[in-house]
Amino acid sequence: MTREAAAGMGRKRVLVLDAAPGKLLGRELERLLGHGLEVTLNLRRVADPDAARAEWAGRVEFTDFDAFDGEALLAEALREGAGHDAVKSRGGVPLRARFLAAATDPGQARPLRVIGRAGAGTDHVDLAAAARHGVTVTHTPGSNATAVAEFALAQLLALTRDLRAYDEAAHRGRWRSPAAPPRGLSELTLGIVGLGRTGLALAERAAALGMDVRGLARRGPAGGAPVPLAESLPALLAGSDVVSLHVPLTDSTRGMIGKGELALMRPGSVLLNTARGGIVDEQALADALRDPGHPLAAAAVDTFAHEHAAFASPLFGLPGALLTPHVAGMTGSAMTTAALSCADHIAALLGGRPQGIPVATA
Repeated sequence: MTREAAAGMGRKRVLVLDAAPGKLLGRELERLLGHGLEVTLNLRRVADPDAARAEWAGRVEFTDFDAFDGEALLAEALREGAGHDAVKSRGGVPLRARFLAAATDPGQARPLRVIGRAGAGTDHVDLAAAARHGVTVTHTPGSNATAVAEFALAQLLALTRDLRAYDEAAHRGRWRSPAAPPRGLSELTLGIVGLGRTGLALAERAAALGMDVRGLARRGPAGGAPVPLAESLPALLAGSDVVSLHVPLTDSTRGMIGKGELALMRPGSVLLNTARGGIVDEQALADALRDPGHPLAAAAVDTFAHEHAAFASPLFGLPGALLTPHVAGMTGSAMTTAALSCADHIAALLGGRPQGIPVATA
């Protein structure tokens, strides 16, 4: 497509960096097309790209590149000088300053104006650079709050009841009994770091199961605190049997759980992280789990400092670490809400209707 041809087209074009999975792909594309947007679909993470081509040929355009490869992403942004008015990401494709500068270059027929994230977190975007280049970043806060809260409860139960060890023993034909009976939920104190939508959803569910719940809020929860608040992070860590993290990754939260904080935890305690990997010092966590004298007994980690193709962690192979690949928020209802809401937000912003649209700022 030439720049002149693209410039003459009134409809806005969206590059879908990583499409919604399964049948949700069709709903996502229909939603974007229904808003009058043109769509370029990246096939790299589509389960059946040939089927997608056959079904959507003539309605959307296609590309195929690894969006998590910075050079490939940059090349796509500069391809033929056509550009895209918006990009949509689901899995947190890193959108850094170099990409933003290239994608918003005035020489592009369609300089980038909007980034849409089908999810809550926006730490994958250089928000300061986006602001400098006039790019609005929208997301879908709360879309997966229930899913993540339920997942955190599953992590909690798996570790406090030692389900993995029993499962492994049973698969080997061993009848294993507990060395000591575990405590029930009503005997445990749950400390929640961050009382946003997800933290509050977890607090409600844990309290309904009889747990003693307390929290730590960066800002006072809307409508007042539904659970007792700890005076500080050290106080919460020292007074909880299970600690669950539910804060965004920012300059102030990066590395907030390190060697010193882990040492404050109760003997036999458990740490849950479904927030962001950079919040926890993974090396310090691994060292704690290797130390039989450390108060921390186990940890469940769903988010890592290095993910996708770069997935690596010092937690690999540790029996006290329950590791999952950033799937806490991936229920059907949560992903549907995120995908369709993100499409709506992108269309509204491109159409000059920003009222009520959630926007992330640095």
